[in-house]
Amino acid sequence: MASLELKSQQEKRGRWRFWAKRDGAQRLFVLSAVSPMVLYMAFFTLLPMVWVIALAFFDFSARRAGGPLLGLGGENPFVGLHNFQNMLNFSAEAPLEVRQFHTSFKNTLLFAFLVLPLNLLITLPLANLIESIHARLRPIFRTIFFLPVVTSSVAVAIMWGYILHPQRGFLNAQLTKIIGKLTVIAWTTDPRLSFWGIPAALVAIIAAYLWQDVGYNLVIFIAALQAVPESIKDAALVDGVGPWQMFWYVTLPLLRPTILLAAVLTMISSFQVFDIIQVMTGGGPKDQTRVMVLDIYENAFRFQRMGWAAAVSIVLFLVTFSVSLIQTRLLRSDWEY
Repeated sequence: MASLELKSQQEKRGRWRFWAKRDGAQRLFVLSAVSPMVLYMAFFTLLPMVWVIALAFFDFSARRAGGPLLGLGGENPFVGLHNFQNMLNFSAEAPLEVRQFHTSFKNTLLFAFLVLPLNLLITLPLANLIESIHARLRPIFRTIFFLPVVTSSVAVAIMWGYILHPQRGFLNAQLTKIIGKLTVIAWTTDPRLSFWGIPAALVAIIAAYLWQDVGYNLVIFIAALQAVPESIKDAALVDGVGPWQMFWYVTLPLLRPTILLAAVLTMISSFQVFDIIQVMTGGGPKDQTRVMVLDIYENAFRFQRMGWAAAVSIVLFLVTFSVSLIQTRLLRSDWEY
């Protein structure tokens, strides 16, 4: 009996050692796989966010010698909430950077809230139209519309710059052929030109941005349309639903979660627009296309007002987060198909 008990205990210890070694190997594998991503996120995401938050409370410039702790203090003094308080100064005597912030804030909201509905109004019907054609032709159209998405934004801006050029532009050349003799139209440089109160330069930026961006949401909506159960469509057809009623009363409600995803992604991308504006207009004419990311860039790297730029970036984050949260609350659904 004693030998049997001893043998049983030895077997239990052997099994315990086996599982202990296996658990240790699994932990080591998980640690080795996760550690690079954790370190990457810590150094390139978390630390920059902490640094930006810290800079927002200082009048910081890399040109000035600061204190011993990362250059903070000394000639880069702590100003507390002064940067944020300045943002609420709407008087005509406000500093230039404050007035430019107000302009960029307004332009960013105008740009984003024009791009979002226009993008959805283009991509939703177009995706439905592409899904209604022959299956062999669908990949061709998906590829055509998605190609601008993978094109460099700088290349897109240069191309649209040539199209809208006052003297050698394609648009003015075509208008001259149609209308006849035409006064040169400076689409992106004339501050007096506007459409329904919206500066023409901003309209040109929106056109270029939409041309590049619609393919992304188009592919998302096509994938969502392909996931709609055929049984639901067949039931609607049996009830005598026409094409328009099918889209409005059947397809559109079923795409609500996808519309939420596309709306949030489009809004976040619109708030972060920079390269197209930087290349096409540089924020002009007269700051009519100056947006918040461009304002942050120029204050931080051109004028070395990094504390102010950090404060503006925090405001941009809060606006983006708030708008995304509102979109999620308004468009979310508690059901799935």
